[in-house]
Amino acid sequence: MKILKAALFFGVLTLNYPAMAQLEGFKTGPVFNDFGPTAPVQADTAIAATTQFKIAFDIAKKADAGKLNRTIESAARFINMHVAAGVPADNIRLAIVVHGAASVDLTKQALYSARNNDTTNGSANAIAVLQKHGVEFRLCGQSAAAHQISNADLLPGVKMDLSAMTAHALLQQKGYTLNPF
Repeated sequence: MKILKAALFFGVLTLNYPAMAQLEGFKTGPVFNDFGPTAPVQADTAIAATTQFKIAFDIAKKADAGKLNRTIESAARFINMHVAAGVPADNIRLAIVVHGAASVDLTKQALYSARNNDTTNGSANAIAVLQKHGVEFRLCGQSAAAHQISNADLLPGVKMDLSAMTAHALLQQKGYTLNPF
């Protein structure tokens, strides 16, 4: 039995090693130093310093309790990697449209804690920092209603839309593209 347990332990450890090694060489910055790690890449396609990005991210999957929502961190990664590649931060406009179970990730601590076993909202700080850099956070009103979230429950600066579909349609009319990840 001890041999079987040891084999399982080392097997799991071995499976996790490539994932840990994959993050080697990743670092945060130049815009966000506490989250949004990226790796330097010798890209074959140059990105002109005059490039303008207007991108909407879509989040439906809730973060693990107390953790930073992965898609919110992806938005920070997007900004970090493109600024590092020479695109001015002012040329990058991002909007994050949230719906479904992820709706709670946009709520103030009292509601978040009540719905997540008294844990701290791991996305709240990143949301505030991203907003200072012009990132918009839009919540689907239909999801908010389904999850009993009111405007008063939202973190500062988060906007309520009629629906996620509406938010995406309006953002597309303003020239935003949808990030497929």
